[in-house]
Amino acid sequence: MTLASFSAASRVTAISRLTALRVPPTVAFAFAVIAIVIAWSLAPGLFTNHSPVVGVTAEKLLSPSAAHWFGTDHLGRDLYTRVVYGTASSVTSALIAVVIAAVAGGLIGLLAGFLGGWVDIVLARLVDVLLAIPNFLLAVIVVTAIGFDTTNAAIATGVSAVAVFARVMRSEVIKTRQAIFVEAAFLMGGSRWHILLRHVLPNASRSVLPLAVLQFGLSILVIASLAFLGYGDPPPASDWGLLISIGKDYLKWPWLVYAPAFVTIATVLSVNRISRWLRKTD
Repeated sequence: MTLASFSAASRVTAISRLTALRVPPTVAFAFAVIAIVIAWSLAPGLFTNHSPVVGVTAEKLLSPSAAHWFGTDHLGRDLYTRVVYGTASSVTSALIAVVIAAVAGGLIGLLAGFLGGWVDIVLARLVDVLLAIPNFLLAVIVVTAIGFDTTNAAIATGVSAVAVFARVMRSEVIKTRQAIFVEAAFLMGGSRWHILLRHVLPNASRSVLPLAVLQFGLSILVIASLAFLGYGDPPPASDWGLLISIGKDYLKWPWLVYAPAFVTIATVLSVNRISRWLRKTD
């Protein structure tokens, strides 16, 4: 096969794979929203020329316009700029929470489902205790214990979601452990840890990806709620929950609440739509 024919075949294969995915328009729109949010978090200075901290006194509480897309707040600061600069904190905190929940919960579920016996009993009871406590209440308890700031709020959110990942991973490990290829690996003399890492973990973790995407959206909501209650970074930080909390004191100027709330809701709904699509996609 010549290089040209190989390249043509590769392009055909790539196109056929993309066609097979059949991404619905709603999912494509959700990916576009998430792409904008990620771009805001990585390079906020490319999307606005205003300062998120310094305002213009003469421009206090202006309604949305071409000059100020989301209006201005009580200190004359451009609200769109504050939302954009607050994206990095919200996204990073949600990622920290998901990593903590996925790693800790995945490890607990992996050991409980694979080892079984008394290990499964002890870890399953621990998971039951965590599931008995509402997630938001557990997050409030943890952040109260370790201190008030956005990073601690992310840690608390991650801890509150550990039980969910542990339960899902345990069920997937038990299902995978009973598969024929795992039994064949045992009969061929494979060690328990080799089978665990080589066969069980890769197959059992497939269900964790949609859950992690879904948990990312839920983490944004929980962290925003904690910031709304004052458990996050104090002003002049511009976390989305904090912006909503500040805006509720100025009900005559509703865009102070609507703008950050709309961005938060759009982000969470987009993440949820992507998660549902991933669950249906092989």
